[in-house]
Amino acid sequence: MKFFHLVFALCLLRSVSTSHLKYHAIFNFGDSLSDTGNFLVSGALAFPVIGKLPYGETFFRHATGRCSDGRLVIDFMAEAFRLPYLPPYLALKEGQNFKHGVNFAVAGATALRSAIFYKQKIGSRLWTNDSLSVQIDWFKKLKSSICSTRKDCETYFKKSLFFVGEIGGNDYNYRAFVGESINQLRASVPLVVKAITNATRLLIEEGAVELVVPGNFPIGCSAVYLTLFQSLNEMDYDRNGCLKAPNAFARYHNTMLKAELHKLRQKYPHANIIYADYYGAAMRFYHAPGHYGFSNGAVKACCGGGGPYNFNNSARCGHTGSRACENPSTHANWDGIHLTEAAYRHVANGLIHGPFATPSLL
Repeated sequence: MKFFHLVFALCLLRSVSTSHLKYHAIFNFGDSLSDTGNFLVSGALAFPVIGKLPYGETFFRHATGRCSDGRLVIDFMAEAFRLPYLPPYLALKEGQNFKHGVNFAVAGATALRSAIFYKQKIGSRLWTNDSLSVQIDWFKKLKSSICSTRKDCETYFKKSLFFVGEIGGNDYNYRAFVGESINQLRASVPLVVKAITNATRLLIEEGAVELVVPGNFPIGCSAVYLTLFQSLNEMDYDRNGCLKAPNAFARYHNTMLKAELHKLRQKYPHANIIYADYYGAAMRFYHAPGHYGFSNGAVKACCGGGGPYNFNNSARCGHTGSRACENPSTHANWDGIHLTEAAYRHVANGLIHGPFATPSLL
């Protein structure tokens, strides 16, 4: 049995590694799905739960500001191209070498500017005001420290990979948390998609030529949405136990995003704009959790405060009344909102070696 586990572990390690040293640097923009410490450094909350165990327990053995038990998709991408883990922008020190990239993502960030949410009287719900546009401004400020001449920048950015998201999920989450229905959320999709594609355009105009733009995950399979929109009608659920309406909404967002990315490709034919199908990559383990090692299922959170999906808003992971499961790798969902390291590994593998990056990353 020990031999089997060793072989299985080696296969997993090999599955997210590549001999193609195609990229020399990665620059990442987004929210809690890829934040490696910015929110923690920002001090937006005095005592954030992501700053203590059980967050970070699996790989780092201590909290790093990642909203998971371990590594995220962006960490596995860095490993795949043999790059160091991306340092959070807000933690950069004077003279620090960041030639292999920087992470600008902030947990709680939105694609839309925070002012829009304050205007709509829901700004108090925001974790952070460091929206996607703020992150792009950070990159612009840092750019002069990366390369000094146009030629140097062109050479450097040809070997740099830019991740624009996943972002936009919080634009919908904040509205859902104040009671908006799935149908009401649809009205904000065009604005959110426009913000994402506009950020992508700005990066291209700053010199980026290799860009990955992920779509939304199947939120109807997320413990938080399964709890918020719980239904007594069996017809509201698919065969995987996921809610149909939120998943249809996620597909709607992704369809609109892909259409806008197609327009960007036509406008900037020199840029390689890759759509990352997070929805498809994740649906594999929601459909067959046991096949991917999730013996405790894919929809119930590992860390939480009880309830049918182990998500309790009054006792969320890290808060009093919650506890973490013994082995997070047997769960796909970490804290009701975010995935486990094991799940993120499968998503990353699907992007690097699977059919979930269009065009291919390699």
